[in-house]
Amino acid sequence: MRVSRLMLITLRDVPSEADIISHQLLLRGGFIKRLAGGIYAYMPLLWKVLKKITLIVEEELTNKGCLQTLLPQLQPSELWEKSGRWKSYTEGEGIMFSLKDRQGKELGLGPTHEEVITKIISQTIHSYKQLPINIFQIQTKFRDEIRPRFGLMRSREFIMKDAYSFHSNENDLKLTYSEMRNAYQNIFTRCGLDFVCVDADSGAIGGAASQEFMVTAESGEDLILTSTDGKYGANQEKAVSIMEEGKSLDKNKPSIIQTPSQKTIEELCKYNNFHPSQIVKVIAYLATSDDNEIHPVLVSIRGDQEVNTVKLSNEISYKLKRTILDIRVISKEDIQKQGMTNIPLGFIGPDLSDKLLSKAKDWKKNFIRLADNSVKDLKSFICGNNIKDEHRIFYNWTLINTEQHICNIRKAKPGDRCIHDKTQKLQECRGIEIGHIFQLGTKYSKSLNATFTNEKGIEDPFWMGCYGIGISRLAQAAVEQNHDDLGIIWPTSIAPFEVIIIIANIKNTDQKNIAEEIYQKLIKYRVDALLDDRDERAGIKFKDADLIGIPWRIVAGREASSGLVELHNRKTKTTESLDLNSVFKKLSEEFNIEKL
Repeated sequence: MRVSRLMLITLRDVPSEADIISHQLLLRGGFIKRLAGGIYAYMPLLWKVLKKITLIVEEELTNKGCLQTLLPQLQPSELWEKSGRWKSYTEGEGIMFSLKDRQGKELGLGPTHEEVITKIISQTIHSYKQLPINIFQIQTKFRDEIRPRFGLMRSREFIMKDAYSFHSNENDLKLTYSEMRNAYQNIFTRCGLDFVCVDADSGAIGGAASQEFMVTAESGEDLILTSTDGKYGANQEKAVSIMEEGKSLDKNKPSIIQTPSQKTIEELCKYNNFHPSQIVKVIAYLATSDDNEIHPVLVSIRGDQEVNTVKLSNEISYKLKRTILDIRVISKEDIQKQGMTNIPLGFIGPDLSDKLLSKAKDWKKNFIRLADNSVKDLKSFICGNNIKDEHRIFYNWTLINTEQHICNIRKAKPGDRCIHDKTQKLQECRGIEIGHIFQLGTKYSKSLNATFTNEKGIEDPFWMGCYGIGISRLAQAAVEQNHDDLGIIWPTSIAPFEVIIIIANIKNTDQKNIAEEIYQKLIKYRVDALLDDRDERAGIKFKDADLIGIPWRIVAGREASSGLVELHNRKTKTTESLDLNSVFKKLSEEFNIEKL
């Protein structure tokens, strides 16, 4: 390809819409063009990157015996209603674009395809002898992001690889899950990325187990916690740990103390010489389920710990057997809207009476009561007295005498000790999710009545796995991890071009001829080469080459008449003056091809 035909338009200034460096560089390098918020055109340079990533994905999955397909992007609402996900994906802050056809039937633009593939497999596969099956596709997905940002990181239209496996039993599912994890490691290694695999929450997809693959980057939206020995890693939403021991409170006669305007843990400790770990902090939440019921929730947790709202939402979902669409802390305004004035925020105890909810207009009339593991073994503690400006001291769970659902809803944090080895501690870094694998179990097959005949002739639901890679997100994540002050530094395996040849002075015949000779030979041996044949100053060409990040640069300049060119490595920034034979020998070794 010649730059004069490439439609290459680069920008010197940083676009105001771009907050992170990878988004800035993709816009400046002409890789993407914004059409609207969260909607981008993939320009020729990026399209070449995406095709190279896609080829790597296809090769690795085919090696694992996966079949490639292409599923409909328009999905009927009936399927999603059967799985119980239609409301959660289309109402409130749901992410599915939905529409009606001319007959008034509701359809969704696919953000994912669990329902579709489950129905298709149930119509196609009928016997355990036909299992296992692992089928994947690479196509555009749609998600109505609440706040699209960071370019391709969180866009409303994006390219994704999603795979789905079907099995006759759980053990077979686990084997394929392990094989797919290995395939993902191969894919991301071949793409030239530094990544970590961490335990993750299954979220709206559901299932028993899941892991995320993260590209480590300061701009990452996810906080990752890893052990210092590298043997454990998890997204903070999923991470577990051993918290530091608290400061015990001596046993004494239970009593009530006045705590005027001391609503926070900090205020309580400051004015009464308490330690946060001696306090049972009680937080009131509102959880909205997918049947539009609003459930008041009381959470008890040690005063020096924080609630993990993802874990909390999962616990409530499990308890109610419903999907939780939204969860948030109860505010004074929420109480007033219900026509109530009797919930003493800041002074609540675990035993706040359900009677206080009797006049609530829209809420359920009883609290869901959850207690984190951090407080279950406290023998003596401080807590609210359910009356404004009052707390209780030297109390215990026998005196509280209120049934609590004990669970793990604490947020793990850096410095906590590790479950697998108490001598190891958690450390934090930020990451960009580029892949996610799930063991779905029978969640979708049961809800969609998708069954096969087992060895005994009995109908069983399929065991399922689900495996996703954000193809377009991966491309931008590679930029976030591989750049410098001059621009992008693409890993060679996914670079839009492997070599760029620059003619310093287009009017110089020697330079033109030697550049053309190099270009033609590289093309002949299938090296992805780009020839900058523009009538521009050499400095402009060099800046553009650095910006768009081609791994190798050959410059036909002043020494062209002597048969010499400059070979520049974009990553190491080393430059050598070489004759053509030496250039071809070096590139042959670099690209692992026969001698040029």
